[in-house]
This record gives sequence, C-alpha cells and structure tokens, in this order.
Amino acid sequence: MWIVAVVVAGCSKPAAHRDDVRVPDRVELRDAAAAIEPRADAVAPAPDAAALAVVDAPLAWNDDRAALTLAYRRAHSDPDATDLTIAPRVIVLHYTSGSSATATRAYFDNVRIEAARTELARAGAVNVSAHFVVDRDGTIYRLQPETRFARHCIGLNHIAIGIENVGDETTLPLTDAQVAADAALVRDLAGRFPITHLLGHHEVMKFRDHPYYRERDPHYTNDKPDPGARFMARVRALVDDLHLAGL
Repeated sequence: MWIVAVVVAGCSKPAAHRDDVRVPDRVELRDAAAAIEPRADAVAPAPDAAALAVVDAPLAWNDDRAALTLAYRRAHSDPDATDLTIAPRVIVLHYTSGSSATATRAYFDNVRIEAARTELARAGAVNVSAHFVVDRDGTIYRLQPETRFARHCIGLNHIAIGIENVGDETTLPLTDAQVAADAALVRDLAGRFPITHLLGHHEVMKFRDHPYYRERDPHYTNDKPDPGARFMARVRALVDDLHLAGL
C-alpha cells in the first residue's frame, strides 16, 4: 500500500489564460479535511508502487464530468472515442504557479472550466486537471487513475500522464524535494507503463511534429513556461538510466 503523508495548506496565485493547473487566490472548501482525505472510490495502486510516499486523494468525479471530458476528447483528439481510457506513453511535468496543494486539489473538483478563462472555455467546458500533484515537501498526491484522460496538456492528453508541482520558477521556486519526488514517480510510472517520453509543459509545442501529438483544432495552441529547463534537467539527470526521450 502507499504511505499517507500530510498535505500543506495555503493559498495560490492566479494566472490568466492558461490551459493547465492555475489556481485562483481563494478557493472555497466545503470541508478542508475532506479535500485531502482518501475517498471511498480511490483506485488501488499497483503493488510495486509501495516504495513511494503517495496520498490517494481522488478529485470529484460524476457523470457530468465524464460526459464533458469525453466531449473534449472527441473534439480535440479522437472523434470516435467512446470512453476515457488512455494508454500512457508520455509523462508531462508542470507547475501550478500557486503555493497550495490543497487549493489545487480543491480547484480540480470544479467540473466546469471558469467562464472567465475564455480561451479555455471556447475549447471545451470541462475543467483542467492532472493525475498527480507534488507538494513542496515532496508529498505526492494521486488525483485520478493514470489511465484516465485528463485535460492538462494540448495535443498529448490522449497519451500523457500529467504531474503538477506546487510553485513556480520565481516567487516559489520548485524544491529539491520536488525534484526527487518527480524522479521517483517517473521511475515508478515507467516501470508500470510503456513510457517513452518525459516532457516539460514548456516543450510540448515544439513536439507538434511528433506522431504522438494529436490536436484536431489547428488554432488551439499555447506557449507555456512550466516547469522550466532547469527543473527538467534536474529530474532527467535522476532518471537518465531509463533512457526516456525528450524533444
């Protein structure tokens, strides 16, 4: 079983017009404790994940969210899709531009994208999410199954696992603990899925010529800075023996 650790609470800062996890300053929590407690519908991890310190804290899921996610998948990657199952081949690392894992987790519970995020709303109604969030102390939170389609990265959602890191490059630089946690998580995921590529979100638009990249709307692109070349270089150095490709 995975080891349960303690979540760090706090507030996050907004960043407008971003197609990934960017949490507003203030998030209303109906029950702050429930936001970090494992739920009854948590999916059991693979046995060989036992060495990782991971909190299983599934985001809110219902029929409405499933339908909106499937509509997004059909619009952007596969018009004939009938389910939300993916076969992961890529891991994409991100940062949240916020200071709170709790706020990020709570923000993901929103089923629909904020109307104020007009560019994202134009591309689909379902909210953004990720599969994992890594807190600043290195605690890893598993938010949904690795094989479920999630909206975190244009062009690769149909094949990518998304890992968000609490912080940014300037105000809250990502930590040594996050470097180590990301590397350990990448190593675990590569041991359980046929992962071939490890990318930073900032690298994805340069990946558009690769056969993995699939976006049906040619005008739907972005320019992301996260998590940055420095962070990616440090994580890649720790998993170099896995021979995962980059750009």
